[in-house]
Amino acid sequence: MPVDTEFLAHCLELLGAAGSARARRMFGGHGLYVDELFVALLIGDVLYLRTDDETREAFRAASSAPFDYATRDGQRIVMSYWAAPQEAMESPALMLPWARLAIASALRAAASKRSAAPRKARATAPQAAPLKPASARARGARR
Repeated sequence: MPVDTEFLAHCLELLGAAGSARARRMFGGHGLYVDELFVALLIGDVLYLRTDDETREAFRAASSAPFDYATRDGQRIVMSYWAAPQEAMESPALMLPWARLAIASALRAAASKRSAAPRKARATAPQAAPLKPASARARGARR
């Protein structure tokens, strides 16, 4: 389902209260970023904010629903994005606490990816062959 450009602009304005907001087309909708953190999905006419174990209960208490989809074999996949509460869609001020939860979730996810990634071995400069003393070089040049 295509995203209405006016609704996209409205969602960017709502999230803009939390930082610099931008959108990128993906998944048949848009991915929304705040200060370069991926914090939301815009699918059809629903804004889904990123959640994790620490923030999910707040969305559940606000009667939000998670983003889910069906695979080709009929299996339902539930993602860590929950619909923004309806009242938060009214103004940037009302969206701000929810956007902050999504940002906090995105920051925790980024931190866990950094700590879980294996460290690369440090590159070492190749060892150069030892230089001959100047007197040995001079003798070799005379021969």
